[in-house]
Amino acid sequence: MGSFHFDRWNKILGWAAFAIALITYWLCVEPTASFWDAGEYITTASNLEVGHPPGAPLYQILGAFFSIFAMDPTNIALTINLMSVFQSAFTILFMFWSLTILLRNVVGKMGEINDDNLKGILVAAFIGSLAFAFTDSFWYSAVEAEVYAGAICMLSVLFYSALRWEREMNTPRGDRWFILIAFLVGLTFGIHFLGLLAIPAMGFLYFFKNYKTVTLKNFIVANVVMVAIL
Repeated sequence: MGSFHFDRWNKILGWAAFAIALITYWLCVEPTASFWDAGEYITTASNLEVGHPPGAPLYQILGAFFSIFAMDPTNIALTINLMSVFQSAFTILFMFWSLTILLRNVVGKMGEINDDNLKGILVAAFIGSLAFAFTDSFWYSAVEAEVYAGAICMLSVLFYSALRWEREMNTPRGDRWFILIAFLVGLTFGIHFLGLLAIPAMGFLYFFKNYKTVTLKNFIVANVVMVAIL
């Protein structure tokens, strides 16, 4: 491997993708309540009340924190909408870092990784994460007070943590990532169950890391186990 500082550029481009997403969503953010669940979430979060079942206590707490910065009651809706802006921007950040890990694994299995490969990995991850940032459904949820932005953010952090756990699995300190994952899964229940969809992916990372010989039987068993855990 040459003199290219991959880790440095990985951080720089990751935060650049975060900044692009943050600015885009901030410019498009809903200035007041949207005409569906968003109005309820704004009201219940700002007053720390109970929303509709099954509830979203962590979302309400975070919303109450963001509402502090309203300074004026007429801006409460805007500040809680901005919570989704930040959550969605962080989703893009962790998506970028997840893509660089995945692409390094793929390229590494095909041959030796050189500077040109590393630059290509960064460019591909940057394009891929920003392509997702501008998709219709994700952009839509990024600019209003809804639980989906927070749920996808938790999902992206969970998957990134799982990739780090897979990379350090079976090392003396590798299980610290598993403990973090368990903590994040617990927090996900306080926002939306959508974030739990990362569990099957995490299970297969464990499966392919520890089972070098994959057969139809153990693959089917792995699928059953992952669905049961989910």
